[in-house]
Amino acid sequence: MKGTEDRRILRTKKKLKTALLQLMEAKELQQLTITEVTKHADCNRVTFYSHYKDLNELLAAVVEDHLDGLVGYFRKSFQKLERFSSTDVQRHLPIFEYIYEHQFIFRLIIQGEILPGSQNQFCESLVQVAATELRLEEESELDIAALNYFVTYGSLGFFLYWIKQDFKDSPEIMAGKLADLHGKMYKGAVVVEDDKGMSHKSST
Repeated sequence: MKGTEDRRILRTKKKLKTALLQLMEAKELQQLTITEVTKHADCNRVTFYSHYKDLNELLAAVVEDHLDGLVGYFRKSFQKLERFSSTDVQRHLPIFEYIYEHQFIFRLIIQGEILPGSQNQFCESLVQVAATELRLEEESELDIAALNYFVTYGSLGFFLYWIKQDFKDSPEIMAGKLADLHGKMYKGAVVVEDDKGMSHKSST
């Protein structure tokens, strides 16, 4: 019974999130009402308030879902990888692919105008993929954590540019541009294993 209730709750939340995004394609968030969203999701206000206090909290949940999805998709690209070149387009491509597939919500996230702090959430999500270490193959006095932040937050400009160009360039082209930039900063890196033999991946 508990499992059935949990699945029902997840389905309801998904319906509310989907309804909000669909309605936001035609209206600004501040123009929407909870009644509109619940009607579009085929549920009632009581149900809405049992999960979210307002539309901002619902939008925050939508953002969190998509950032988790981005991180998961990005991590998969590093499975069984031992090393990578900083100029490898495939290293950056998954990020652009996922954003391209979910253009509307990532436009909101990366521009950061609808939900304050969403730009920072986006960058921090990528930084956390390399929560341990990135070991450069060449000798360097660079602080790896600092480099990771610098590259990730610096790359935010690439995504903003892409949005302002209305995603005109393909994910492959944008990944290639970012790879070229990264190649000017360092040659390559290896995936570091922890004490349990688990690989940690680069986030940028």
